[in-house]
Amino acid sequence: MIAWLNRLVDAVEDSLTEDLDVVRLAATLGTSEYHLRRMFSSLAGMPLSEYVRRRRMTLAAADLVGGADDLLTVAVRYGYGSAEAFGRAFQSVHGVGPGQARRDGGPFRTQPRLRFRLTVEGASPMDVRLVTRPAFRLVGHAARVPLVHEGVNPAIQQHVVSIAPAEHRRLKALADTEPSGLLAVSADLDPDRREGSELTYLHGVAVSDDAEVPDDLDVVPVDAGTWAVFRASGPYPQTLQSVWAATATEWFPSNPWRLRPGPEVVAVLERADDLSTATVELWLPVEGG
Repeated sequence: MIAWLNRLVDAVEDSLTEDLDVVRLAATLGTSEYHLRRMFSSLAGMPLSEYVRRRRMTLAAADLVGGADDLLTVAVRYGYGSAEAFGRAFQSVHGVGPGQARRDGGPFRTQPRLRFRLTVEGASPMDVRLVTRPAFRLVGHAARVPLVHEGVNPAIQQHVVSIAPAEHRRLKALADTEPSGLLAVSADLDPDRREGSELTYLHGVAVSDDAEVPDDLDVVPVDAGTWAVFRASGPYPQTLQSVWAATATEWFPSNPWRLRPGPEVVAVLERADDLSTATVELWLPVEGG
């Protein structure tokens, strides 16, 4: 996988003045665009689209200061249809507009070219199992919320608190298949996992595909397929977020499986009364192997 990501970085450099065809590149590498984007964002700490934008603006800054081309020519060179759109992108990266940058010679915030290298880790074994499941459904109460990478997500917290205790009991009574118990479901995720991008969060349970579901509940259908199930215990939600990071930095680079599109599910199996600690299972849809 490290070789894939470095090929992706090379392709970015070759495509800074044209569109990057991630779908075609993923196919030539024998993986999927979804998995390639997800692993890049996890390991680089930024979405692929953001890295491309930063690299383009890094080279654009050099063109503005060292060249004689007008602003529109530079904008078009880096894929922008107008000087205004280019100016907004330039300022978002460098903190100054292109006109001021050309006049004053900066300041600039340079994005170096990335290079991925393998670091030997994994001293602590990961508790993971692979499960092949028929189609099932996730049912409960859904809301559109922003993606938050670290700490408690206030929108999700508010959504869960708004659900009455009696409703939790009703949902638990409906559950008839794995993943077990009350579930935190993330669906419709942005492939790049951009901070603040919207996703569908569902608080609910898993039911078999032919189960009867009350009309007042939201439903997320799930296709048949294989799941990697990671189990961990400790402070919540920090332990869950650490396991999430370790799947990208340790498990996927060491295994032939890759992520496939689908909901990502957290099952809270045991918990302290104040939810400060918990035993959780993270269910990720995978393919390959």
